[in-house]
Amino acid sequence: MNQQGVRWTAEQVLALAPDAVSRKAGSGLGAPGPWSETGGSGTGAVWGLCSGSGSRSYRTVVDSTGPAYRCSCPSRRVPCKHALGLLLLWAGDEGAVPDAEAPGWAEEWLAGRSTPARRREDRAGHGGPSARAADPGAARRRAERRAARITAGARELEQRLEDLLRGGLASAAQSGYGLWEETAARMVDAQAPGLAGRVRELGALPGSGQGWPARLLEESALVHLLDRAWLEIDRLPEPLAAVVRTRVGLTATARGPAIRDDWLVLAQYDSADARLTTRRVWVHGRETGRTALLLSYGAAGRAPALALPPGLMIDAEIVPYGGAGRLRAELREQFGAPVPIKAPPPGGDAEEALAAYGRALRDDPWLDAWPVTLEDVVPVPSDDGWQLADAGGPSALPVTPAAGSRLGLWRLLAVSGGGPVTVFGECGHRGFAPLAAWSGDSPETVVLTSTALP
Repeated sequence: MNQQGVRWTAEQVLALAPDAVSRKAGSGLGAPGPWSETGGSGTGAVWGLCSGSGSRSYRTVVDSTGPAYRCSCPSRRVPCKHALGLLLLWAGDEGAVPDAEAPGWAEEWLAGRSTPARRREDRAGHGGPSARAADPGAARRRAERRAARITAGARELEQRLEDLLRGGLASAAQSGYGLWEETAARMVDAQAPGLAGRVRELGALPGSGQGWPARLLEESALVHLLDRAWLEIDRLPEPLAAVVRTRVGLTATARGPAIRDDWLVLAQYDSADARLTTRRVWVHGRETGRTALLLSYGAAGRAPALALPPGLMIDAEIVPYGGAGRLRAELREQFGAPVPIKAPPPGGDAEEALAAYGRALRDDPWLDAWPVTLEDVVPVPSDDGWQLADAGGPSALPVTPAAGSRLGLWRLLAVSGGGPVTVFGECGHRGFAPLAAWSGDSPETVVLTSTALP
């Protein structure tokens, strides 16, 4: 191993790109031509000067243990194309980024990142001190006012569902999306973003293909169930009440104790709307056997702060959330540089995956999918698309239609070559969405998606 530690693969670097434009531009800077005064250290830092259109070169430095980035270019994308290009250069050509002493401009930034508080601020996407604690009495009054607004919104939504059923599901295709969007806006006004999101999903179903009335009825029933659960939340057991609060859109908080483990970074992908980009990172504890979801958010047009390349393992502490976010956790502290995953997480067959999803639904009826690892499965075609079949048994899981149309499916087929593979993904009522795969011949993680999933 070289003094700079483990070098990433080009695929791991490109998985950090905030969008396709950055990915393409960064790939163009992954050669020695535009770079000078490059160097790296045993602590995981990489730096260099990149020539641009101006007279002065851009100063770029990356802390790969975060990862975190600093560049003097004006781009608002994080990481910018220069940071991606520098990492690609470092990953592809050991001689192009030699061991060296960091220059003053890079050392100053790296020294500022040496404290745990600064690293947490970087992950949170801000550089200033944390907000001052609010007055408890004022916070309670705000919570009460918000709860009253959500209750009013839930009652209005119940009336909307009653009107839908009274007029017949078939009429929903004639009313258009405008009425649904208006209802969703009312839920936003009621400070219930979770209800607003579900209303928008309902509005997208009419006319969406064969069998849409049945899907609309199923989803309407789940929205009705969530409405009624909120309106009678005082009668629910606390674990279920916590699930309902997070499902309507109340913010959950991470609560201790922290869990330290060697966390395998299994997948990372983004989804976006007009206002927000959400990044999901799945990790699995090698010792604890726990799978956790790390979420990070970025304003429209800006990438989220958290970025962990799939295929690496980090020694870190996470703190889990409660309620419907019980899979969700917050990355608190990272110790040392990432290293490659030596083996995939343990898995099971298709029946065990379905059983795990069923148990999770018992605690959270609104759960769309559950993380599972399938072991010894073979991708095979079916009448409706593709499925992952147990190599030694009759069980199989259908691959979600959207995943089946993506490049990731063809990567999975290439990894398999007709033989059994290990696949990590999300198992839900739409099928199985594959996110990462491993063949029996190599421990290398093959990333199957870094884009939005349906």
